[in-house]
Amino acid sequence: MSGGFVPPPYPYDRLRGLVELARQHHGEVIDLSIGTPCDPPPAEVVAALGSSGTERGYPPSIGTAEYREAAAAWVARRLGLELGADQIAACVGTKEFVAGLPHWLRLRRPDRDTVLYPAVSYPSYAMGATLACCRAVPVPCDERWRIDLGAVDPADAERALCLWVNTPGNPAGGLDDLTAVAEWGRRHGVTVVSDECYVEFTWDGGPRTILTSGLDGMLAVHSLSKRSNLAGARAGFYAGDPELVAYLSELRKHAGLMVPGPVQAAGVIAWADDDHVEQQRVRYLRRLNLVAEALRATGLEIELPGGGFYLWVAAPAGDAWGLARRLAEVAGVVASPGEFYGAAAVERVRIAVVQPDEVLARMCARLAGSRLAER
Repeated sequence: MSGGFVPPPYPYDRLRGLVELARQHHGEVIDLSIGTPCDPPPAEVVAALGSSGTERGYPPSIGTAEYREAAAAWVARRLGLELGADQIAACVGTKEFVAGLPHWLRLRRPDRDTVLYPAVSYPSYAMGATLACCRAVPVPCDERWRIDLGAVDPADAERALCLWVNTPGNPAGGLDDLTAVAEWGRRHGVTVVSDECYVEFTWDGGPRTILTSGLDGMLAVHSLSKRSNLAGARAGFYAGDPELVAYLSELRKHAGLMVPGPVQAAGVIAWADDDHVEQQRVRYLRRLNLVAEALRATGLEIELPGGGFYLWVAAPAGDAWGLARRLAEVAGVVASPGEFYGAAAVERVRIAVVQPDEVLARMCARLAGSRLAER
């Protein structure tokens, strides 16, 4: 059969050559390509996965009352915002929500066909548009990796189904002016969806949410994957405009999208505990500084991000794949070439500081004395 949609190669599947290169040179692979947590979640959260007794029945698609209350209490504590139960609903990990949202919104607004997203960003924003048969239109970023809404073509704004922002940003750690973003969205009648899954790891200033500027036309997306090291559990929530939350939660019931009951029970405990997140913040900041210093010693120019746990590294002569190969050869490290995050990112490499301290120390020892800044 010809003429139908052919999925492109999944970006991280393209790293197999780098994996083999690292293994050949060092007998091991230090995988810094994906933001996969390596540190353990709290023991009581893990225990709840096997003791809730909720595996026998169907869990509420919108989330149990306890899960949504725990999420609302977390928003109040960490973000200083009071939300009601009708303004929050569960999602099966936020990647599912990101990739599926344009399809659900297009059903509601068939007169609009465009998804706006940062030109340097998580690839699922663009892929979600493609899967919904929408136009995926990147919006340029400024020199601090913040979205530049002044660069949006007015014709694209008129056709926009939604605008994605991500603060702190993946891959570059930029921090958008969310107040200005919310104002732009309301002025143009465009739903703004703010992916805030790295909010607990904001280094410049405090954590921020789009919802501080009001709920009308706004959605925020949050996840337990990063803050609680629960990427394998697949649990998050979306919150904001009550009308949008009601529409999406009803539609998602029909689609059978639901966070498993044991995961929701564990999520109640995870959202309620801030101590383990503070410990994780210390770990990530320490690792960012450790790896940044080791890379600077090789001649590379390294800036710490405004948030998140990625280093966004300019490649010598703009050769990102070349730098990625050198990292594999010299240190056994697999990192992600910037092209995974958009055409505007082809001259950079993303390094996720997610491995344990002892593994990163081994990497830094191998880097000592090398000159990665030279081709």
